[in-house]
Amino acid sequence: MSRETADPTASELDSAVEAEDLEDLALDEDYALNSAYVLMVRDAIDRGDAERLRELLDALHPADVADLMGTVSADDRQEILLHLDPEALPELLSELDTDIREDLLEHVPSATLAKALGEMDSDDAADVVDDLEADKRAQVLAAMPEIERAGIETSLAYEDETAGRLMQREVVAAPQFWTVGQTVAHVRHDSDELPELFFDVYVVDPAYRPVGAVSVSQLLRAEAQTPLAQIMEAVTEIPVGMDQEEVAYIFDKYHLISAPVVEPGGRLVGQITVDDIVGVIQEETAEDILALAGVSDAGRDAGVWGIVRARLPWLILNLATEAVAVSVIGAFQDEIAKLVTLAILMPIVASLGGNAGTQTLAVAVRALASRELNAANGARIVMREMTVGLINGGALALVMAIAVGVWFHDPHLSLTVALALVINVFVASVAGILAPLALDRLGRDPAVSSSVFVTFVTDFMGFLAFLGLAAMILL
Repeated sequence: MSRETADPTASELDSAVEAEDLEDLALDEDYALNSAYVLMVRDAIDRGDAERLRELLDALHPADVADLMGTVSADDRQEILLHLDPEALPELLSELDTDIREDLLEHVPSATLAKALGEMDSDDAADVVDDLEADKRAQVLAAMPEIERAGIETSLAYEDETAGRLMQREVVAAPQFWTVGQTVAHVRHDSDELPELFFDVYVVDPAYRPVGAVSVSQLLRAEAQTPLAQIMEAVTEIPVGMDQEEVAYIFDKYHLISAPVVEPGGRLVGQITVDDIVGVIQEETAEDILALAGVSDAGRDAGVWGIVRARLPWLILNLATEAVAVSVIGAFQDEIAKLVTLAILMPIVASLGGNAGTQTLAVAVRALASRELNAANGARIVMREMTVGLINGGALALVMAIAVGVWFHDPHLSLTVALALVINVFVASVAGILAPLALDRLGRDPAVSSSVFVTFVTDFMGFLAFLGLAAMILL
């Protein structure tokens, strides 16, 4: 819908809800941002109605403002930023898509940004600073208090996508000789130095190494005089250099809400909470899905040429492998010339094999990512997929043989198609499971190039099996 067409409608809507509760209008039933509400925001910007724009923005949660930023133009985003409640800026920055945030950060004054970073969790603050250009980063860090600046610089010193970058430095820790009453008093009286949200109190030894943890629920239930050592439970420590995928796996396996992060000597340096892990799981899942298709995340503001550069190399590689696959057809061109029916049925065999391979590949990549497929059960899973390939190939062969027999009245052609399907679907299933396993064993991401390999194998084998059998049986 064009801006010219939408404006009158937006004005009418805006007048109609003047006395309505904007919070109720803002979201659809599925919590997605209401398109009518977006039109109202755009209309307020176009009319220069700053007061109405502030009312509309104040009715939104910062996460919904982040969604709004993805639906408007870059100029409108700057206007929204100018009229946004400054207190909402810290949470908004942590919710924005990376590409949109990078663009907006250029327009936030360094002093304002430094103040917002001081109100954010240390992990979110480090992510924002990491998105800044070098000059702007230096200005923002210079405007921050020394302790906060040092904390962010420490976080940025850890490698990307590791526990050190994912963690927040703020934790609640207590010595093992403290009682429940002392711990509660510490939380109440020293709240400014503690994380805004926490789930566990980490019990530490004199070297500040975690020896246990007491959940907040346990703390509230226990008597004030109870020693922490008496009610603490074992903790699962996260090494600071651990990859975030490994961290997500541990959280899922042990059903963790939070976990302490320790440096090589075992000293407690931070914590990771489940809300961070949800983001990691979404990020890694999206990454694997995109890699499986041979593309990268385009983002809401990605340019045409950027997307082309990301996708074209994979298409060129696929073109090269397909050229090798179809070279099989050239080797059998005399046979095809004698029996044109082969050209009609040949793509069906290759296509069904490709679909079967893709099914197996998708299941294998997901199983590897979730650690359901490993060295302990790899042989059994491979045998299972081979069996499935044979059964599926046999079933498809039976259906296809009957159809070809009815249509072409040639039993030898039916037999050729049936055997080719059994072979290709079986080979596709084997390739679909072995390709990601081999890449994983070599330390490569199985989602990235498995699909190109599987497509090549199924097309090559489909053409070779069908035309080779045709040359032996029919001609």
